[in-house]
Amino acid sequence: MSDACCGADEPRPEAAGDREPERLWEVSELRFAAASGVLLVASLAVGWASGPASVELALQVGGLALGAWTFVPATLRRLVRGRIGVGTLMTIAAVGAVLLGEIGEAAMLAFLFSISEGLEEYSIARTRRGLRALLSLVPERATVLRGGVEVIIAPAALRVGDTMLVRPGERLATDGRITTGRTALDLSAITGESVPVEAGPGDEVFAGSINGSGALEVWVTSTSEDNSLARIVAIVEAEQARKGEAQRLADRIARPMVPGVMVVAALIAGLGSLFGEPLVWIERALVVLVAASPCALAISVPVTVVAAVGAASRIGVLVKGGAALEGLGRIRGIALDKTGTLTRNRPTVIGVVATGGATRAEVLVLAAALEARSEHPLARAILAAVDSPTPAADVEAVPGAGLTGRLDGRELRLGRPGWIDAGELAGPVARMQESGATAVLVEADGRLLGMVAVRDELRPEAAEVVARLRGDGYRVAMLTGDNRATAAALAAQAGITEVHAELRPEDKAALVAALRAERPTAMVGDGVNDAPALATADVGIAMGAMGTDVAIETADVALMGEDLRHLPQALGHARRARAIMLQNVGLSLAIVVVLVPLALLGVFGLAAVVAVYELAEIVVIANGVRAGRARPLAPAGPQATAVPAPEAARAW
Repeated sequence: MSDACCGADEPRPEAAGDREPERLWEVSELRFAAASGVLLVASLAVGWASGPASVELALQVGGLALGAWTFVPATLRRLVRGRIGVGTLMTIAAVGAVLLGEIGEAAMLAFLFSISEGLEEYSIARTRRGLRALLSLVPERATVLRGGVEVIIAPAALRVGDTMLVRPGERLATDGRITTGRTALDLSAITGESVPVEAGPGDEVFAGSINGSGALEVWVTSTSEDNSLARIVAIVEAEQARKGEAQRLADRIARPMVPGVMVVAALIAGLGSLFGEPLVWIERALVVLVAASPCALAISVPVTVVAAVGAASRIGVLVKGGAALEGLGRIRGIALDKTGTLTRNRPTVIGVVATGGATRAEVLVLAAALEARSEHPLARAILAAVDSPTPAADVEAVPGAGLTGRLDGRELRLGRPGWIDAGELAGPVARMQESGATAVLVEADGRLLGMVAVRDELRPEAAEVVARLRGDGYRVAMLTGDNRATAAALAAQAGITEVHAELRPEDKAALVAALRAERPTAMVGDGVNDAPALATADVGIAMGAMGTDVAIETADVALMGEDLRHLPQALGHARRARAIMLQNVGLSLAIVVVLVPLALLGVFGLAAVVAVYELAEIVVIANGVRAGRARPLAPAGPQATAVPAPEAARAW
């Protein structure tokens, strides 16, 4: 909360084990406000019935005391520390009204202000509760194998290295890796994706996932306190304190307003008393004090941020606080990495060409011998095409070129065309690159033996997403380290016309900086290889970051699932939230501009100003809560089918 926030002017501390209020009457401020309101209505009834004045006064004092209890004690504690806020203005106004004999006016101010305090607390608690609901996805118990015996334990008792048994239809109690069994996992509550994900031995699984029809044995890789769901909640709650541009704007206006309003009120009371009736001008000064308070301004953006960030987390989009949300709402340009973002990051061998008397099988075996020692994404595809690869010896990586090594006394090289002369394979290499494939050449003892073509298919929804982004007015560019021909072919299939290829990580960062100079730009990548570009962009967005610590920590925004349609969904959500922020800031300032002259001229008294102001504040809070609406992705339509490989690729 802002320093200039209402009432207590600081967030209320939560004791361990405190439960977020789920209903309005569970908010203590609203209970005090209700009791205060009852006493005020009773005092009015006594007055209308011409009852004893002492009874009417006692009821008003009781109503004042109950309403003031929600903000006066905290205000006094802050004053002791030398800090003032909107609660200070309200306290001064209430004390001033009492000194002028307007006990009923003071009680009405305290009653209405306590309502706004309670509604603010409830709105923030509601959005925090929505975020923490992710933790409720963890089941109340888990089954583990210990000493060969099935034991049912609480998730908090799980240890790294336990073997967890997950039956069909059960939720996973924590993160782990499948050791036995195959299934289809429902991740919709975590990533927002409606299509179940196939999983088998060796695959990572995450807390809160719903097991399909297969029984699983899962090796536990994290405790319940440190699993993926717990990390998401912890990161979002920690980052919610980061302030975006709109929130900083509200703070910049609100903070000087509080002492400024106090000075103006003092001048009105002093000068008015010199040239007119002192009691009249002192009362008007108190009314101006309330009318100019920036309470609605101070809470207008924080309520919106908390609501929007909590809603995003429920649809599989991790937004790291107000700064990231504000930045995402301003984005007008999107830089997309190719591998793992536009493509599936599951490359496969689509063609092998042999030359110089070698066979296609020999070319694959020699390529696999070198790739067996490599961590490059292409290595997985080549190794998968060979049944039992024999690793080469003395393997060395040549940055940006390829690999060298020895096998059975032969000197081997595997790498890109240019580092190895393509010779008579120049034509096939060019055709494969034009089809969107990456070609690597294999050489033994200085003699060219062949070419292996690997292709990473576009995500089925890539073209749909790019078309939607361009339709929404975003400038879309593709950044990749791949060769220009391959990059151009894939970009054409995705509908991207601006392509930057053959980029090193530092080149991507420099290019993103250049794009930022033209318009606010987001970089979408995997959060590891693209870390420099993610950090350089106005907003870094990590794709498919579920369970990836580096991706979550590096990026400002993380798309937890693998469906690229989350990108335009997240952008649209942020733009709407930012529009609501600006609406609230504008409305809050308009309230002050309208009420202050009316208060100064004596058109509105203290009770009328408080009523109008608090009503407007409720509108601001309600408008901010609207940012908490976010629809999950609809299931992929018929258009989301795999992009077929061009004829040139299928011909091999």
